[in-house]
Formats: sequence, structure tokens, C-alpha cells
Amino acid sequence: MADSGCAESVIPHLLCKRISVIVCSMTFNKVILAFCWVYIRKFQSRQESEVVSTITAICALAIALITSALLPVDIFLVSFMKYPNGTYKEWAANNETRGHIEDTVLYGYYTLYSIILFCVFLWIPFVYFYYEERDDDTGNKCSVRMHRSSAPGTVAKCAAEEAFVPLEAPPSQNSTQWEKVQYLFEELSSSHGLPALSFSISTLTLIGMLAVITYTAYGMSVLPLNLIKGTRSVAYERLENTEDIDDVEHQIEKLKSKCKDGRPLSSKDRRNLQELEGKLQVLQRRGRHLEIAERNCCTKVGSALRPFKILLGIFFILVALLFTIALFISNLDKALHSAGISSGFIIFGTNLTNPLNELLLALQPVFPLDYILITIITVYFVLTSMAGIRNMGIWFFWIRLYKIRPKRTRPQALLFLCMILLLIVLHTSYMIYSLAPQYVMYGSQKYLVQSQMPSAGTTSGNGTFGTTRICDADAPADQCTVTRSYLFLHKFWFFSTIYYFGNWAFIGAFLIGLVVSCCKGKKSVIEGEVEADDSDISDDEYVH
Repeated sequence: MADSGCAESVIPHLLCKRISVIVCSMTFNKVILAFCWVYIRKFQSRQESEVVSTITAICALAIALITSALLPVDIFLVSFMKYPNGTYKEWAANNETRGHIEDTVLYGYYTLYSIILFCVFLWIPFVYFYYEERDDDTGNKCSVRMHRSSAPGTVAKCAAEEAFVPLEAPPSQNSTQWEKVQYLFEELSSSHGLPALSFSISTLTLIGMLAVITYTAYGMSVLPLNLIKGTRSVAYERLENTEDIDDVEHQIEKLKSKCKDGRPLSSKDRRNLQELEGKLQVLQRRGRHLEIAERNCCTKVGSALRPFKILLGIFFILVALLFTIALFISNLDKALHSAGISSGFIIFGTNLTNPLNELLLALQPVFPLDYILITIITVYFVLTSMAGIRNMGIWFFWIRLYKIRPKRTRPQALLFLCMILLLIVLHTSYMIYSLAPQYVMYGSQKYLVQSQMPSAGTTSGNGTFGTTRICDADAPADQCTVTRSYLFLHKFWFFSTIYYFGNWAFIGAFLIGLVVSCCKGKKSVIEGEVEADDSDISDDEYVH
């Protein structure tokens, strides 16, 4: 009867919490969707916009942001189960209740990561090739139609056969494609499918690690330094642009004067004249954009907010340096105190003083400062990644595929941007774990330690008293709950080994990016708005 009464009191409590969580999640999702819509519309080309690619980019970016928010939620839930004195709360005292919450979080990881796999393997490639084929006016309509119909099947087959390889062969080798897919989902729903899903996600996380080393490391340096250095003066740029126009016009007149008497220009002079005329068109477009920027109220507001931008840039560069130092100490700790490559450089707890981990632990008594900080860290990684992609563009080795420019970005570039962000988010959890391993593993949990104390006035009687300690690797297994993120990250030791060396590469890339960003001058106030390959039609559309 007592257990029944306890269950009746726990169920309404959990129901109320679940309802409040659902309401907060709906509000959070609306904010994320609004931000994604504004961001995509800001960079989207007005000429080449397409509904399906726009919706796909917005949804993919929203999925990336929602997935990045799952780690702070995971840490909050394991911490919220216990009181500050180290005892479990009434609703979490039951192991079955705690297991239900842990499984819910784990299923949340698998669900969101599965959606990322679906987007990366199937949906985004389908939309990308579909848009490319719509622009292809030279191909045979019949072959294009066949290619459209076969593209989703090909990508789905690759995703099924390469990403989610069943542990056992299908019952019949002569079965249809649909029977094979049905068998695949039956495997994934069983206990055998989860390791395959984890392996697929970990494999994509390796690609995300490369994107983090390339874009996030550079974004952490270029974003704060651009805020500190600011942009060039509009008036000075207009004056300089006018002088360049006069100089180019003078060179053109000088070349044209050679053929006033009827003599044709040499091939070299014709080539130079063509280049100068193209350069003059670019300079004239720059002049129009600079004139609009000088009258734009946003430019005046940006000048007024210059001191605030400098302070924000200084704060961001200090945060970047703090992250780099924390990552270096964490990697050094693993190098000195782990079992080495064979164990994936996994260590339990921290042996060296990690400033970010200590800061998060110090903020635990003041609710909810530690959760706010871990959320800020997560958002910071995403924002710096977006800044790195915007400044570098989309590259394939040494070849630049696309540029990310306001109101000039092609739909294919936006799809690539969202795909890269999805891959980066997969690796963000491990990066944050490397920055604050103990906190990411246990959150703000504490456990109660019973100690013997001699009773006053007696020689044989002893009393007991409890002291609270922060959860670490030495805590009893039933007293501290490990986050689902930690278990997910260390499922395969060889991936942890690669992530460890990736952290060293990240530190090196950040330092190189910091030097490059410091050597660069101030950006133009119309940075990225005018390029030599822009058409006059798109320029006029932007001006109007």
C-alpha cells in the first residue's frame, strides 16, 4: 500500500513536469525556427531562390540547433534528480523512474541523430540534385526524369547498405528492395540495431571533426577579431573607389587612343582592354553599393555601437583562449594519465586542474548559472562555426565550391552550409566533454558519504554523520548517474582515439587562424556584396 501511494504521488509530479517541458520545448522550437528563417533569408539569393531548397535549409539548420541543445538538457536532467545534500529526490528515488528518464534521453539522442543521418544521406542530397536537374536545360527530358526517380533510391540504398549494415543477412537474397528496407528497420528496432546506428553516427562524427577543425577553429578567431577591428570608413572607401575608377578610365582611354587612326589593336591590347572594362564595371557597382551603405541607417547604427562591438570581441577572444587552454589541459591529462591508444585515451575524472571544468563546478551552488554557461558554450560553438563557414566559404580540398554572401548565396551553398553544421553538431558534444569532462559526465550531482563519529560521553558507542562530495569516478555506481552523452561518446574506443588527435589538430588550426586573422586588415563595409562574376541584373535587384 505504501508503494502504491508513493507511485500515485510520483505520477502527477512527473506529469506536471512533462507538460512544462513540452510547453518550454514548443516555445524554444518556435524561437529556433524564427532564427533559422531570418538567417537563411538573409543570405539567400533573391534570383535563384527555390521553395523546396529554402524549406530544407531552414529545417536542417533548425535540427542542428535543436540537437546542439540536447547536451545541456541531458546534464540538467541527471543533476535535477538529486538535492544539493546528495540525496535523491522523491520522484527519482526509484531506480525504475530514473531508468525511464535515462532511456528517454537516450532515445532523444538516437531520434535526433537519426534525423541528421536521414538529412545527410537522403533528404539534402535529393534536394541538391533535384535543384541541379531543374537548372539543366540541355539534357534529355526522359533521362532526366529517370535520373530523378533513381536518385532517391540510389541514395537510400547507399544509406541502408553502407550506414546501417545489418548484423545478419536477410532471410532471402531474392527479396525485393522494400523487403530489404523492412528487414533493416526490424534490425534497427532490435537490440542489434543500436550498435549499428551508433557506429554510423560515430563515423559521421569523424567528418564533423574535420569540419570543426576547418571551420569552427577559424571562426573562433575571425569572429572576435572582426568585431574588434571593425570595418573601413565608408567615406574613405568611396573616395578610394572614385580614384580607382578615374585611373581605370584613364587607362581605357589610353588604349582606345591607339586605334583612333583606324589601326586595329593588338591581341594583347584587346585582352587588356577587356580586363579593364570588366574591372570598371565592378568598381562602378562598388560605388553604387557604397553610396547606398553611406545612406543606410544600419551603417550609422553600427558606428554608434562600435564600443559595444569592441567589448564583445574582447569577450569572445577571451572565451576562445579559455577554451583552447582547457582543451590543451584536458588532452595533456589524457596523455599523462590514460592507458593510451588501446583504451581510446579515456580517463575517469580529472587529474589536472581544468579552468573551465572548475568554473562550471564552482557555479553549481548558484542555480542556474552552470546550466546557462554550458548552454552558452554550446551556442558559441555553433555561432563560431557559422562565422567560419561564412568567411571561408564551401571548400573541397583546395577548390572553393561556393561563397556565402548576404542576398547572394545560391541554394546549393545553403544546403552545403546546413549539412556541414549538422556534421559539426555531431562532434560538438565530444568537444564540450573534452573542455569539461567531469561536469559533462555527472553535471552538478553530489553524493552522500557516511562516516563514523565517536559519541560524546561513551567509549564504545559510535554515531554516523554524512558529508557531501561532488560526483566523480570514485563515487558509488548507485549514487551518481552518468549522462547519456558520455556513454554515447565512448561506445567505440577507436573513435575516441581519433577524436583525441583531432583535438590537437583543432588547437593547431585555431592558433594558425588567429595569426591569419591578426594579419588581415579591416573588412570593407560591403564585404562580399560585389564580385567580378556578379551580373548587373542581380546588382540592380539588390539595389532596389
